[in-house]
Amino acid sequence: MVLDLVITGTDDGFIADIPSLKLCECWAKNEEDALDKILELASFYLQIDSKKFKLDKSRREQNVTIYKLVFDKN
Repeated sequence: MVLDLVITGTDDGFIADIPSLKLCECWAKNEEDALDKILELASFYLQIDSKKFKLDKSRREQNVTIYKLVFDKN
């Protein structure tokens, strides 16, 4: 399964969001922490060990970075 993971830079930090998972978003002061937090949250929502996630940086547009979150649901 592949989900989009969106990191948006703001004036006071970074917002991480997985649009296809309702209410799966978080905020952090830096991009690395935002990624760590959103992967932990996705692991909780999907009930999958976060070690099974693979993250692929897809593209960057101004202050938005799009990643592909790849995992096997089984």
